[in-house]
Amino acid sequence: MKKLALHWKILIALLLAFSIGLWANFTTESTIEKPAWFENLHYFTNFVGSLFLNALKMVVIPLVMTSIICGVAKIGEDKDFGRLGLKTLFFYSLTGLLAVVVGLLCVNLIEPGQVDPEIREKMLSGQSALEAQKVERAFEHADGGMKGILEIFQRMIPQNLFKAAVEGQLLGLIFFSLLFGFFIARLPGKYKQSQTIFWEGLNSTILGITNLVISFAPYGVFGLVTPTLMMVGIETISVMGTFALTVLLGLAIHSFLVLPILLRILGKINFFQHFQALSPALLTAFSTASSSATLPVTLDCITKRAGVSKKIASFTLPLGATMNMDGTALFECVVVVFLAQLFGVEMTWVTQSTVVIMALLTSIGVAGIPSASLVAIIVILHAVGFPDATISIGVGIVFVVDRLLDMTRTAVNVLGDSCAAAIIGKSEGETGYYPSNPG
Repeated sequence: MKKLALHWKILIALLLAFSIGLWANFTTESTIEKPAWFENLHYFTNFVGSLFLNALKMVVIPLVMTSIICGVAKIGEDKDFGRLGLKTLFFYSLTGLLAVVVGLLCVNLIEPGQVDPEIREKMLSGQSALEAQKVERAFEHADGGMKGILEIFQRMIPQNLFKAAVEGQLLGLIFFSLLFGFFIARLPGKYKQSQTIFWEGLNSTILGITNLVISFAPYGVFGLVTPTLMMVGIETISVMGTFALTVLLGLAIHSFLVLPILLRILGKINFFQHFQALSPALLTAFSTASSSATLPVTLDCITKRAGVSKKIASFTLPLGATMNMDGTALFECVVVVFLAQLFGVEMTWVTQSTVVIMALLTSIGVAGIPSASLVAIIVILHAVGFPDATISIGVGIVFVVDRLLDMTRTAVNVLGDSCAAAIIGKSEGETGYYPSNPG
């Protein structure tokens, strides 16, 4: 009997999570005090989900560092390093810009912030204590305007490498790993050989652990999604439906129109084959809402199921997990213009152009910050002149549907990274993509 593929197992787990989570929410929505079975189910599923997410995060730091060091050590001594770097930077800049432009067009055409005054008042007064706490924490990590952006880039060079690893500051770790691998490639023969053998052995060990963790993905997905739906239910999707649909439309256009066109034109790649090969990673990204936590699955899919070489994958994907945030940049742009419409703040096309640039810059390297997207949005709102009181209320409103949108935009982030790896691999003359029966 043929073994069921991982992406089908994850999809079944997602369907079960939606069914059980929404059923539990509907069954108890009228009761103030939740019954014992509800509390037990929430605790158990949350426990399983946390175990899986912790296991993924456990392998992220060593996987990112060993993958980049091995990849750069192999290509750092020749011209490939500079060429691959320029190609990666160009593609990430291009897809990020296209994503933001798509978001800007959608929010200006649909105008989700143009609502009835009574509805606006309800939204402005309906911020929960939990949402207010999250916004307050985000303010602690966000400085106004350009200072906030400069601090994002300042994290590229961490004072303490181990502290950066503990805090999950991937941008600093990636920068160090790039330097480390680059100078391994320039060591004399025997030193270079010993370093390369060590890091490749360590990388293979981490990949073995990663494969073990990935095999439990269906259980982890179920445990992550079920408790969320049990607590928030379907009303979080309907409260700000127009805004959520605007973001989802922009993400859909970028995922199913922009990226397929780029795949076809730049790489002569069939999008449906690529999408099928990456389906486990995309479903994991949707469930975890973390590009970094999904990185082990993405690397596994792009090399084993899509056929991209480890040389290309280990260079482009860890960079993309931190620097290429198409979905996040699109989301930030829509949020800023939406809040301007909601509060009656006039935004000229010049101001919106500023938002485009700021969204691109702040989407780079924010993954290691608590409440990452919130921090970036606050930085942009400060830069375009929103007062603190308005920002606090506005970001709290956005939090109502943030979980669903966070899951979706993370999947778009991962899809953009994978497209970059495939296209850059093709441009380097790689063949043998997309085996007929990917495992």
